[in-house]
Parts: sequence; structure tokens; C-alpha cells
Amino acid sequence: MKIPENNDYLKGTKPFSWNGSVPILQQWYNGRCRPVRYGYCGSLASVMCTVMRCLGIPSRVVTNFCFPCSIENPLGINEIFDCTGKNLCGKDKLWRYHCWNESWMARRDLNQCCGDWQCLDPTPLETGRGLACSGPTWVRSIREGELDLDYDGHHMFSRVNSNYVGWLSQNNAKKTKFFCDTWPCGQHLITKSVGSEQFEDITGAYKYELGSVKNKEAYYRAYRRIHPGYCNASNCHIERELSSLKNPFLSDSGINMRLKMANCPMYGEDVQLHWVLENLRSENKNLKFNLCAQIITYSGCPMDQFWKDSVNVTLGPREVKKIPLCISYSQYGPYLCDHNIMKVVAVSDPECGEVLMVSRDIVINRPPVIVKLLSQPRLKVPCTAEISFCNPLQEDMKNCVMTLEGCGLFKEPMTIE
Repeated sequence: MKIPENNDYLKGTKPFSWNGSVPILQQWYNGRCRPVRYGYCGSLASVMCTVMRCLGIPSRVVTNFCFPCSIENPLGINEIFDCTGKNLCGKDKLWRYHCWNESWMARRDLNQCCGDWQCLDPTPLETGRGLACSGPTWVRSIREGELDLDYDGHHMFSRVNSNYVGWLSQNNAKKTKFFCDTWPCGQHLITKSVGSEQFEDITGAYKYELGSVKNKEAYYRAYRRIHPGYCNASNCHIERELSSLKNPFLSDSGINMRLKMANCPMYGEDVQLHWVLENLRSENKNLKFNLCAQIITYSGCPMDQFWKDSVNVTLGPREVKKIPLCISYSQYGPYLCDHNIMKVVAVSDPECGEVLMVSRDIVINRPPVIVKLLSQPRLKVPCTAEISFCNPLQEDMKNCVMTLEGCGLFKEPMTIE
């Protein structure tokens, strides 16, 4: 299955249009095994799960929220913003989520105790030596930091244990570190529960409790393997190296900032936020901020910047100020793509002498399609269903298409125009 380049999928199917793996496999078979265009990680993982189950191998799809994709630094991600708050397109990306597979199988190439859940990632990702898929990796070896076992343990470990560093690129091309989080990735890994539509949290299978002794020992063990220069380093030496990533940021400057949602925006609605600023010092603060909003993809690629503003803020001693922000549908609507995500950023102007920044990713919800049965379903008796959809926009929607699928109900997807 092909992944679209630069979000261009004019020569194939939109990745988010697939409702299941069966139509993908049918298209692949009818096309004489030519690659299907196009799909993202969720599509690839779903297809692989279906194929593995057909082969009799127990499999499931795993979703990792906050997923790092770095080429040069296997345990770190760097994001760069300019002085207007615009997210600059760099080599590193912080994905909102990423999907892969787990399959239960024996590992006769390893020792006998390694025969349970194995990690398999069918999505080709940049590894520094070109695009490559990953696995199989014994899940328990990821949790223990035992990266000597085949295959690709260092890739899978970094995907749930990377640190994040934010940089501000100023007009003179100088970059200033304004934020560091040493444990943001892999804090929430889920899969579908057996026998229900609820999710099951399996984070504990990939990493010990954050900050625990076992968690730190596993990280030190993996760090020595990933960075050969530290193969004989003590735990204290590695801890000092990690501590050097941190630097004074928001709280140390005496200003605390948050962007809070005032509503849960539906497609067509204005986005309402509260920008909360708190002065932690006993002195006045006169600050100038640049604000912006831009579209991003689920894989962290920055796209169009569609909204900008500048605000002067005065904070008295120990004062908390709440500033309302509104981004109208007319502003974001023409730019919003299938990913439905925008990033809102407030960054201090270089003139004020402070390096302050706060950001928030906002997902615009799509209106639901409601399916209602008008009669009690009975075996071999026709049943009528009502499908309803409410147009959330203040304008007509034209050339709409609805696709229906149902296990045992349709031989192939039914399209209604």
C-alpha cells in the first residue's frame, strides 16, 4: 500500500476514506497485486492485522499517542518555531498518533521465553538509512531496554521513550531552547478490548511506571546500547546528560501560560480559547506576544498559516489574566484538510527580552452520521434503516457521497450520491 507524498492523493483514494481492510485487499487482488493508493499507518496496520489473522496468527492493532519520528537523534525530537509562532518544517516530526501491530508468535530465532506478543510495524518510516518497516520485536524487550535481541529494538524503544525539545528561531538565525520534556512520548498506548468496543490500555506492557526505578534502569540500559559512546557510562553520568537537556523556561521566567479550550469545536463552528497568563513574581510584567494558527497533519507536518495577531499584555504582581481568543470558521475553513487539526501558538516578541511560548493542538470534530433501525431485525426478514446527517455549515453541500459497508450485509461497499 502506498503512502501519499506531501499529502497529495489525487491519483488514488483519500487515506481517511477507507472504512476497513476488505476493500483494500479486494482492490489489491483485482489489480493483480499492484500497490493500493493511498493509506496511512492506520490502514496499513489494519490490513496487516486482517492478513495475519487469516494465516491463523493472533494479532491486534496498537495505537501510540504522541509518536516521535526523528532521523538524526534516536531518543529525541526537535521542533522549531519562528518569532511569529509558525512551526517550521524540519527533519523531526511529532506525530499525534501512530499505529502498528502486535502478533502472538514463537521466536525460535531467540530463546524459548520470547514467544508471546511481538511488535510489527508495516509503515515504512525514515531510519537514517532510508525507509524501512520494523520488527518483529519482542514487546517485553522494549520494556526492559534489552535491545540486543532481534529485530529493530532500538527503533521501537525510541518510539515510546523519546524526549522533546522546542526551539525558537529568531530573526538573526539564532536558536533558543524554550522547552524540554524528557518523557512525553509513549505515555498512552491502547488496543481494542476483547469482546467489547472499549479500548484497553497496554502502556504497562511497553514501559514501567514513569519515574520508577525499573523504568529508569531500562532507559539507562537502552541508552548505552543506542549511544555506543556511553556503553560503559554509569547511571549518574547518563542522568547528568539528560538533565543538561533541560533549561529555564516558563516557570523560571516568572510567567506561567496555558491555552484552554472554551468549547469542543464542531466543523463549521468558531474555535473559542482562553489564554491564561499568571505572573508568579511580585513585580509588574509588560510583554508583547505574537499569536498564530496553522494547519498541521496527524504526522506533525506544518501546512498553511492562516491566522496571525499581536497582543500587548501587562500583568500586575501575582496577577492572573484570562484573555479570550476566537478563530472563526471563515478563517480556518478554507484551509482545513482531512486531518482536521490546527496548532495555535503564542510566543513572546524578541523585543521584550523574554523567551516564552505556549501552544495547543486543536482537533475539529466532524458531525456524526446516525444510523437508526426502524424495525426489530430478524433472521432472513428485510429490515429498514434510517441514515441521517446534519449539515453543520451555513451553506449548501454539493456532490456529496455516502459509502455503506456491513459485514454480511453487502458483498461490496455501496455508494449513494
